[in-house]
Amino acid sequence: MTGKFDIHILFDHWDRFLEGFLHTIASSALALVGSFILGTIIAVMRIAPLKPLNWIGTAYVEFIRNIPLLLVVFVFFLGLPTLGVPLDGFTSGTLGLMVYTASFIAEAIRAGIQSVPSGQSEAARATGLSYMQTMLHIILPQAIKIVLPSISNQFINLVKNSSILAVVSGFDLMYYADLINADTFLPLTVYTIVALFYLILTLPLSMAVHYMERRFRAADR
Repeated sequence: MTGKFDIHILFDHWDRFLEGFLHTIASSALALVGSFILGTIIAVMRIAPLKPLNWIGTAYVEFIRNIPLLLVVFVFFLGLPTLGVPLDGFTSGTLGLMVYTASFIAEAIRAGIQSVPSGQSEAARATGLSYMQTMLHIILPQAIKIVLPSISNQFINLVKNSSILAVVSGFDLMYYADLINADTFLPLTVYTIVALFYLILTLPLSMAVHYMERRFRAADR
């Protein structure tokens, strides 16, 4: 019966749950690092003194943020193979997550950069630092600290969004959950277990965000 809850499903299919969990962690970690780097680059482009860079950064953010994540993933999974660049589901899903999340991180970091007093940039340039040196050593460290809680929330969303890999056979938690459900016909049990696995990943991140917010508020007093 589909409404029956049977905890033995966890133990009977532990190997598949674990493999999906590890793939979810791997995809999330890779996309997290990649989206942070890409988002930071896009944020700097959006406020750079060169107009072409502004246009490219703005176009990226406005375009990616306003289309579905699934469409971004399909560009990698279905679009690139037509150009002779075949990618597996895991790679396609991870790249899609990275590109999509980077647009939100870019906006957060841009807001952080703009909140740093302009006098600091002017003082750094007056000492002989170049624009990039000023940005890397003076502005970005402060900006990222300001918006770190916001960025951390995007990382939590990234972990949850990693379930998109199931659509392109990315071997994540949801992919194996669908396989297990097809074998057992116990969706209540299967997807409850999967929800608990996601909580194992997201709850520590959420608590870390709240901890950082308290630390930053205390430091500002």
